[in-house]
Parts: sequence; structure tokens; C-alpha cells
Amino acid sequence: MWLLPLCRNTFLNYIILKEVAAGETHLNGECKLHVMNVAVVTVGDELLAGRTTDTNAAWLCEQLDDRGVDVERITTVPDRVADIARVVNEYRAEYDAVVVTGGLGPTHDDLTMEGVAAALGRDLEEHDEALAWLEADGYSHGDLVAGTAELPAGARALHNETGVAPGAALEGVYVLPGVPTEMKAMFETIAGEFAGTPTYREAVVADEPESALLDRIAELRDRFDVSVGSYPGESVRIELKGTDETTVADAAAWLRERVESP
Repeated sequence: MWLLPLCRNTFLNYIILKEVAAGETHLNGECKLHVMNVAVVTVGDELLAGRTTDTNAAWLCEQLDDRGVDVERITTVPDRVADIARVVNEYRAEYDAVVVTGGLGPTHDDLTMEGVAAALGRDLEEHDEALAWLEADGYSHGDLVAGTAELPAGARALHNETGVAPGAALEGVYVLPGVPTEMKAMFETIAGEFAGTPTYREAVVADEPESALLDRIAELRDRFDVSVGSYPGESVRIELKGTDETTVADAAAWLRERVESP
């Protein structure tokens, strides 16, 4: 019988149990940390038409990256149940978690919960806890538009601290509102469920053509265990990223000595 020193993070516990069952993990009394990968799905015809700028995806990616989580897909889909269901179903099989924003509520074009329920093979049903929260916030059952508190069957309700429509979490799929203030407040309540290896960054700015830097970037990558991205503009910003803070700092210092500064 395995006695596991489980981590506090739900995702990590799941991975540890899965790998122990497969005979792949030897914990030796320590919590083994894995890199969590995530897909972000934003929903809305207005996003695809360019009438609304998708700030939610950028904000979520920044938050997840700061927590050491790899975001590997950002996809925008229209307000259509079939499209939402297809993308969520594909991504939940491929990634550790899927974060969906937009299209919550009881109006005619708020179809995200229906699409997520279809992806998970669940019915939509009124969620007692979500309804209780709304009533505690001053909304009587009669005041609410039909469908406001309907979530996929078995989902955990996520309370909307700054709005009305609740979110949901089920089988690694997290459904958040599209209104940025509501989305951000709701994400903060689940942020602890997203964790990976902390990463460190340093930027070096070079006043040289990007093509002239290729040999030094290649040598940098040979010398140091860091990933490197270069972003040209008036000058070239070279971003170094790694899991060891000292290594990243040493790599940045090495490169600064070898490039022309603005």
C-alpha cells in the first residue's frame, strides 16, 4: 500500500497519484513538482469581429506564467455551442487545464455553459449553492432570469464577487466571466489551483541588428541553461528565462558584457 506525502495543490496531487499508479514516480518523502500546461479559450463574436479587444487572454497568460504554468494555446471561438464544445473537448484531453472566459449569463448569446456541458457530457442544471450565493447577494429566485444559476451537472460553482453570473469548475475546465473585472476577481479565488516551477527572467537590450547577435545568442545557450527570446524594435530586447535565479542572472551579466548597449 502506498502512503503518499501529497502536496497541498490539487493538480499536483492528481499528477502524483497518476504517476505512482503508473509506476513512474518515486517521491522519497518529497513533493514532486510538475510543469502544468494550460489552454485558454475566449468566447465571443465581438472578439472575432474586432469590436472588443481580448485583454482577458493576455491577463490570464501573465498570471499563469507568473505561477510557473505553461500556456500552450490561446483560442477564440464564436458564440456557438458546437464550436465551444469541440474546442473544450479537444483541449481538455491535451492539456492539464482549460480556462474559458466569456459568454456566461442567461441571455440568448450566452452559450458557454451549454457548450462546456456538451464537451463534458453533462446536462445543465440549477446549482443550489450558486443560487444561494445570489440570494445572499440580494437577488430573489423570482428576480433572476431563468438559467442564471444553471451549471454543468456536478460542477463546482465559482462565486461572482463583482457581478451576477456564476462560474464553474469541473474535470480541469474552469469557466469564468468575460467582463474583465469579474473574470479577474473570480480567477483570484482559484489561482492556487494553478502551480508549476517558478521561473525567473532578465532582459538585456542591445543596440545592434538582431542578425548580428546570432553567434552570441548561440554561445549563451551553450553556456547557460536558459531559454532565449529576441524582440527587435528600435533596439533588440533579449529576454532570458530559466528556473534557476542565479543562472539567469549570470547569463544576463555575461550577455551584457558582449553587446552594445543603447
